[in-house]
Amino acid sequence: MDVDPRQYENIAINDSDIHNIVLSYLIHNCYKESVESFITCTGMKQPSDYLEDMEKRKRIFHFALEGNALKAIELTEQLAPDILEENKDLRFDLLSLHFVELICSRKCTEALEFAQTKLSPFGKEHKYMEKLEDFMALLAYKEPEKSPMFHLLSLEYRQQVADSLNRAILAHSNLPSYTAMERLIKQATVVRQCLTQEAGKDGPPPFSLKDFLKS
Repeated sequence: MDVDPRQYENIAINDSDIHNIVLSYLIHNCYKESVESFITCTGMKQPSDYLEDMEKRKRIFHFALEGNALKAIELTEQLAPDILEENKDLRFDLLSLHFVELICSRKCTEALEFAQTKLSPFGKEHKYMEKLEDFMALLAYKEPEKSPMFHLLSLEYRQQVADSLNRAILAHSNLPSYTAMERLIKQATVVRQCLTQEAGKDGPPPFSLKDFLKS
């Protein structure tokens, strides 16, 4: 029988469930040493190939995060040969990271040549046109960091691309693209919204991540 969501707080949680949630987070984010330590402390069993692939994912993630997109692409093609052919959006994002890195290094001529050979083919599809225009506009500024497109040079943008690449590699390996914690938060948010609608205007306020962490 389904449990009334309002009674969730009275449900006991097994230690093994908590362990799996924590382990999912550590594996997703490539914290290899922490994974090994956690497995040892809890007595959990984990296939060794998870650790091997994790180290490869970690290198790819950090190359992308640092802006070394060509190395990230090279290692990704070694680990999952078809992934960037199947995910054109992701390939575009990685190539754009390299373009941005050339801009930041003030290698404008090289950046323009790279854009013409590697990025311009994407312009045949309408969905890439706006992004391409934003990237190419960076060439017009002596200080692109102060341009209206400054966010394309930010760590946040590289983080976004690196996260997308990491999730794609996980999915390619038949592993969850999101951590158990992220999925739990999404589920809890949906449940809270349903309860709010059921209770009407006098019901509890909309659920937030802050609420989840407090509970």
